[in-house]
Amino acid sequence: MLPQSTGNETNSKLPFSFIIFSLVALVLSQILVLVNGQMMVTGSFRIPAIWSAAHLLILGWALMVAMGAMYQLVPVAFLTKIWNEKFGFIQFFVTAIGISSFSFMLYVSPQKAMIPGILMLSGILMFLFQMFMTLKTQAKPNILTAFVGSALVCLFLTIFLGITLIYSLQTGFAAEFYQAIFKSHLLLGVTGWFTLLIFGFSYKMVPMFALSHGFPMVQSRYVYGLYVTGLVITLFSFFSGNSFLVKAGFFLLLAGFSVFSWHILIIIKKRLKKKLDKPFTFAIVAIGLGNIIHVAAFISLWSQDSSTLIGPLIYLYLMLWIVLSIMGYLYKIVPFLWWTYKYSKEIGKQAVPSLKDMMNEKIVIPVFTLFIIAVIAVFLSIIFKAILLFNIGQVILSIVLIVIALSILNVLKK
Repeated sequence: MLPQSTGNETNSKLPFSFIIFSLVALVLSQILVLVNGQMMVTGSFRIPAIWSAAHLLILGWALMVAMGAMYQLVPVAFLTKIWNEKFGFIQFFVTAIGISSFSFMLYVSPQKAMIPGILMLSGILMFLFQMFMTLKTQAKPNILTAFVGSALVCLFLTIFLGITLIYSLQTGFAAEFYQAIFKSHLLLGVTGWFTLLIFGFSYKMVPMFALSHGFPMVQSRYVYGLYVTGLVITLFSFFSGNSFLVKAGFFLLLAGFSVFSWHILIIIKKRLKKKLDKPFTFAIVAIGLGNIIHVAAFISLWSQDSSTLIGPLIYLYLMLWIVLSIMGYLYKIVPFLWWTYKYSKEIGKQAVPSLKDMMNEKIVIPVFTLFIIAVIAVFLSIIFKAILLFNIGQVILSIVLIVIALSILNVLKK
């Protein structure tokens, strides 16, 4: 259950525009991975097809769905209206066209991706401006503001570094720092923007969906301090080449994530709701999986083969932490958005469906479980270079994601 009307709600058409686009991008990204799977199994991640698929997944799906969710959740979490909804619709079209053209150009000719990249950057800058204008009206900033604000800074830096990489490919600019910039682009985009954003909104949504009360929030300050410090030290290590700083940075990232996991467990224990909803349960499972992956990443730094594990671990982190988290929350948010848009004004006038009738939760356990199994199969296929295992895992994963996308879109028919 989500909170009652606060008078700050966003026009539901705006977040739905982002969500629908993101689901199409999600399916396309998995088809691209399936078609080019043999290259991934041989360890070739930095090729145009994989770049395109990765950006469709990270920008086309995860970024766009995060934007749509923020248009809905920021007014609820921070008790302030979105600055300008019309500007939001313009921003959607600019960003959607930019991401589509950028991902396509990465596939066919990465050297010519600068102009689409600038268009995409413009859309993201418009979003950042929208959020800045919205958040600055918040009466009293809190720890959620710190998480979301820092995530937005990481998003800006991620895109800026991405454009720098393309410019470097074209001109040779900062060629000696190309690897450091590339690693920083990945770090800020994956563990900076997405993880900090999920941290921030989890502190709003976990108590909301679990009906938790009377829990402490002091741990969130340690989560923020440890994780952000870890990001800064790791970034510095990329440019200095100091292996000790890399390990120190990864340790702080692990410590921050572990404190977050522990804090969420405390909040869950303070719940009034005896049985958690199935999609929300998988969002909680994603936190545990994310913690395990952080442990694996830190341990891998001490291995002589650490460079061969980076790609597979990033894949695992994207799918089992970020994608699974977003899917779990999306299964809760989308039915509420559509129900509010279509039926909230009809209460008392005619019979309306309940929120539980909006989404078929019977498929959640088998579909989400298959998702986790398929992702692990793909991960193992990359580690052991098993093309047959990859094909089986990726086919199952593609089917599962299509089912998830269709089940979410099916809500719009109710």
